[in-house]
Amino acid sequence: MHKATGGSKRAVSTRDETMHQIQAAYGVENWASGYFDINSQGHLCVRPVRNDPRAADMKQIVDSLLASNKVRLPLLLRFPQLLTSQLQALSEAYQSAITEFEYSGQHFPLFPMKVNPRREVVEQFLREGTRMRIGLECGSKAELYAAMGMPQADNSLLLCNGFKDETFIRAALMAVQAGKRVVVVIEKLSELVTLLRLHRETKVMPMVGLRAKLYSRGSGKWSASGGDSAKFGLTTSEILESIRMLREADLLQCLKLLHFHIGSQITDIKRVKNTMKEAARVYAKLRQIDCPIEFVDIGGGLGVDYDGSKTRFESSVNYSVQEFANGVVYPFKWICDEEDVPHPHIVTESGRFMTAFHAVFITCIREEIETFADDQPEVTIDDDDPQVITELKDLCDNINGKNYAEYYHDALQLKDELQIQFNLGLVSLEDRAKGDVLFWEICARSLRFAEQNGFPDEEFEQLKRNLASKYLCNFSLFRSAPDSWAIRQLFPVVPIHRLNEPPSEYATLVDVTCDSDGKIDRFVDLKDVKQTLEVHSWTPAETYYLGIFLVGAYQEVMGSFHNLFGNPNEAHVVVDSDGQFHVKKIVRGSTIADMMEVARYDLGQLHNSFDQMLRAQVDSGALTLEAAQALRHEYVELAQRSTYLE
Repeated sequence: MHKATGGSKRAVSTRDETMHQIQAAYGVENWASGYFDINSQGHLCVRPVRNDPRAADMKQIVDSLLASNKVRLPLLLRFPQLLTSQLQALSEAYQSAITEFEYSGQHFPLFPMKVNPRREVVEQFLREGTRMRIGLECGSKAELYAAMGMPQADNSLLLCNGFKDETFIRAALMAVQAGKRVVVVIEKLSELVTLLRLHRETKVMPMVGLRAKLYSRGSGKWSASGGDSAKFGLTTSEILESIRMLREADLLQCLKLLHFHIGSQITDIKRVKNTMKEAARVYAKLRQIDCPIEFVDIGGGLGVDYDGSKTRFESSVNYSVQEFANGVVYPFKWICDEEDVPHPHIVTESGRFMTAFHAVFITCIREEIETFADDQPEVTIDDDDPQVITELKDLCDNINGKNYAEYYHDALQLKDELQIQFNLGLVSLEDRAKGDVLFWEICARSLRFAEQNGFPDEEFEQLKRNLASKYLCNFSLFRSAPDSWAIRQLFPVVPIHRLNEPPSEYATLVDVTCDSDGKIDRFVDLKDVKQTLEVHSWTPAETYYLGIFLVGAYQEVMGSFHNLFGNPNEAHVVVDSDGQFHVKKIVRGSTIADMMEVARYDLGQLHNSFDQMLRAQVDSGALTLEAAQALRHEYVELAQRSTYLE
């Protein structure tokens, strides 16, 4: 009995220690916002609502999809229920603030289509968000065209942002005639001139919004998009001129909205509060000169805590959605009451917050790119070996926990000497190979001793990065997580299984493109940015799934077709009341033929040209007619294959 109890305690202690290591390595509970967790099988699971007791096993989802032979990796998993959950969390946060501060306006959420214009995403918001008055924000003619044909709640808004030509404004007037509540936001005075001219021609007039350049700026990567030198918006004098033009046209009653935007992914709540004070003053002053503004659109800015640190770091935020909503509503309540003007309805464009969580990109390790040969046989020293090789062998054999730092430094010096002697022709290629094996073995042993001593020197952190495995993963960074490369955005990267085992290795990830930037070598950490990712031991005989999380915002639409790698396969998955998952839709990834069309190649012309080359080979006797026909068939069939590794 006593032994069994002790064994049980040890087992619990071991499990607790493993979970502590897993949490330290991947920080799931820090960034997952209650949507993702680790189940008892050591698999990541997904919940349809934050902290919901229902959870679907993501490893089972992927295994089931691959077993069906309908898709192959790489694979984008889309969880539409998370879109609805995030919209609900946003709406509830603003409603709570409105109630707490006795605010008389309402909250009107908009989904900015630029964040993720996929039809399935937009339809999910419009279908499930009716009672929350969800509307759409468009920044181009193409986005507006799509929005015009999609049903919205009667009391929701269709907001037109961005620079507009006559065609854009005519389309907005068509949407008005179709019964939509359209707001055309004036970005520059020439747009208002065009709008007034078209109104005289058509007798149709939308609601008008004015976009103001505020002095206040946000924080984080996009802080430069705000301020009085911002790309978009009207100066104070231009706002007053717009009001004069509307009043002169007897259309001032159409001025219904004040808009501003200080940047995406605002990291610091203080910047939000300061901006709202300035914006509330502008609104109040406009109301006091008889501008019938009813809505204030605060733009986007509500951030996502990608690394879970809850700080002002550029991949984090130091606030919750409730704090953000409070920081918007309270300044407007206070200043509007002070200025004795009505509380405006608050319009938000929090697209990143609404979409980031719902998409997870799944890939797998295909191969290891060797930095050094860690499976080489032990080096033996011959009598005629150069002295530099003999000294490296001596270091390798005698390194220990006390002398590892000194021996590592000696090895660096000897490595340089070996290279100099090789360049002078004093050592052979075989000698150089011996020296390389010995040097990297000394490095590996030095790192192990340094880890045991808690990394007394920063140089061993660099050594860890140098020795980290480089795993080739089946994906294109530029297609599926482009912000990791373009703006060094951090995304959580986590194996979706084996999370009941402590990771034993360090790695960086490289993609299948032939671009040296196609790699992920920055990973989320609670206190820092890690240069390596903890992974489990891997062999080519097993499949090791890795998930890149929080890629639902911007990544799909911003992704490029670098090297003509196309869209990955995609599956839409929902979780039912019993916690079981159901695949609602599968979207096949791009084929080679699809990418030929993207690059404007004519597939028929390519086939004909290849035929001519084959006929020439047949005529010259290099190929038989049967072999040429087989090659032609294989070439045509190849166009229907995936652009990724199979």
